[in-house]
Amino acid sequence: MSPETGHNHEAAAGLVELEGLLVAAHHRQRADEEGEAFARRMPWLTTHQHQEVARLYADCHVALTKEILRTVISRSEDLKAEYSQRYELLKKRLLVAALASLIALAMLMATLQYGYLS
Repeated sequence: MSPETGHNHEAAAGLVELEGLLVAAHHRQRADEEGEAFARRMPWLTTHQHQEVARLYADCHVALTKEILRTVISRSEDLKAEYSQRYELLKKRLLVAALASLIALAMLMATLQYGYLS
């Protein structure tokens, strides 16, 4: 790997990490906003209670989002493994079919060539 390729890979990895951080920050901000909106529906809460309810709601929302993402990641990894296995099997079948076709063609050519000579 050339140094330039290594730098490109590092830059791409850095961009992916930055994107992940931005997405996480966006989700946290959204969870905080939803927690605040939820707590506002309870006007009888004291300021401290309001803040606590909003924080707990946001924390639960973030935890749920993380769990959903973990489930999706796990399922995608399972599917990747399954489809990789199928792809490898199909490649082997295609190779066997191609080799069998070449052998059959060679035998046909040999039969035709030697059949006309006799």
